[in-house]
Amino acid sequence: MSRLSRANLKARDSVFNSGREVYLDDFKTICPPNLIDCVMAMEDCCEEAREAELLLRSGTSDYPRMIKVLRNERVFLIVNDGLVKSYKADLIDEVEPAINDLIERAERGLKQLQRKEAQLQNKVEALKSLPAKPATGTMAQHKLDQRRLHTLTKHHKHLQDELTALDAEVRDLETKAVRC
Repeated sequence: MSRLSRANLKARDSVFNSGREVYLDDFKTICPPNLIDCVMAMEDCCEEAREAELLLRSGTSDYPRMIKVLRNERVFLIVNDGLVKSYKADLIDEVEPAINDLIERAERGLKQLQRKEAQLQNKVEALKSLPAKPATGTMAQHKLDQRRLHTLTKHHKHLQDELTALDAEVRDLETKAVRC
């Protein structure tokens, strides 16, 4: 039984001036049949609304579980081959120019890197053929070391020339000593 069908002990005052005294304390007054049907229809509507509210509450109170159920990881869609081929052709038309552009850029970059590698190889070979330079120091120190190296090289050559001359002189003296 609906909560609206309970008897209201303090009925509302009527908005009409004439009927107030008749219905105020008289509970045994017979209501017209249309009014009873209207009340019963209203009770049915209220019960349906209450059931809908309960159904809605029971359906939404389990929201976290529903999220997990509704979260689909895999979706399968069956399509025909023609649709797949047309999408594939559209994708190729859309992506192929970009891929070709990237390939050309990569080839140009590769050529530049090969040129840089060749230049670096030439530098390495040139540095290997040069005498070792001091790794640290200023430019003035480097020039001083170069001059010192140059003078020492000259001095070394001069000493080698003297050594060969002295060696030749020693051989001459030895040959003279052997003859005598």
